[in-house]
Amino acid sequence: MNALLELKDIRRAFPRQGGSELLVLDEVNLTLKQGEIVGLLGRSGSGKSTLLRIIAGLSQPTGGSARYLGNEIDGPANGIAMVFQSFALFPWLTVLENVQLGLEALGLPPAEIRKRALEAIDLIGLDGYESAFPRELSGGMRQRVGFARALVVHPNILLMDEPFSALDVLTAENLRTDLLELWSEGDLPIKGIILVTHNIEEAVLMCDRVCLFSTNPGKIVSEIPIPLRQPRDRNDPAFSALVERIYVEMTARRAERLAQKNERATMGTILHRVSANSIAGLIENLAAAPYNGKADLPELASELTMEVDELFPIAEAMQMLRLADIEGGDIKLTETGKRFAAEETDERKRIFARLLIRYVPLAAHMRRVLDERESHTASWSRFLDELEDHMTEDAADETLTTVIGWARYAELFSYDDDAAMFSLENPT
Repeated sequence: MNALLELKDIRRAFPRQGGSELLVLDEVNLTLKQGEIVGLLGRSGSGKSTLLRIIAGLSQPTGGSARYLGNEIDGPANGIAMVFQSFALFPWLTVLENVQLGLEALGLPPAEIRKRALEAIDLIGLDGYESAFPRELSGGMRQRVGFARALVVHPNILLMDEPFSALDVLTAENLRTDLLELWSEGDLPIKGIILVTHNIEEAVLMCDRVCLFSTNPGKIVSEIPIPLRQPRDRNDPAFSALVERIYVEMTARRAERLAQKNERATMGTILHRVSANSIAGLIENLAAAPYNGKADLPELASELTMEVDELFPIAEAMQMLRLADIEGGDIKLTETGKRFAAEETDERKRIFARLLIRYVPLAAHMRRVLDERESHTASWSRFLDELEDHMTEDAADETLTTVIGWARYAELFSYDDDAAMFSLENPT
């Protein structure tokens, strides 16, 4: 069967000051065949949305080849449409007018534009809302307009960039179910779908294959087939086994990468925004019954109603600080983690401070600079400029903000946001 889409050795890098570059995607290879839904699963910052922009022709790769129906993608391609997380509707246009936009760009006759737009609105379950404005619609209904606008051009490929993540749980489930029914019954005018998601269960529920992405740079590190027939049952043991397998693969790779980072811990380690209170809360949950110090990550995520992009950063921070170990899809408190859970607040702070100095190079570096300066102060820009030698401005900002939160909890140093200054309350 001929491929709808072929990506070969896709590379995307962005220039940085000083002549270096930030590599976002590296050697990405992916094929989409007719009748497939392929999921791209990974944490924020792994380049999944960048890859969708390349496929849509909105961005050009630095290297490699992206081909649609055998032709190189060198700009927005007819036959490829996208649904966004943020709805992206024009608030001053009605539902009908929003849906008609894509067809107007194709230069079709007005009668044909109206006919196809009404058909798309009816197909997606919004018949009767043609004259409504986006402000009159719920989040789920606005996303249905987004789907109708993408489907009205009768694309061969539909790109979906976390289309359900901005919706509440029940609305998202309803929209997923409706979309899968239309797809299974052949009612959608599309031949293949690529879905970007952070939700492991969503990927197993919807996709025929799931590609797992690494970060820094983004690349496909594993491809997992989902051989279950539609409609799929979340209570099916085979469904649960696939969810577990993905958790195991993702945590195993991240644990290995984190161990490598700790062995060569540097100022270049990017820290994702996780609060000390989130870490303490997860430790308390793990220490209590029924887990008693050890839990299966899928079970824990379900119990806490957390998605992969929420749970993994907290678990990884705990592993970085040696408060927990992650292995085989399980998370287990270390002896230090158990002691942290058993102590009162003041001793928890002291434990946290020791772990920051020992295992977080940036925190240790910042404390040392503040100790050595006669004024025991330093500016935000002093450390931000240093971090930007190793990472992007956004990553540096997030990393520094994370360390501020951890240091405040541990009473390691203080930060005045108005003055953008760090200081020591009790210098050594």
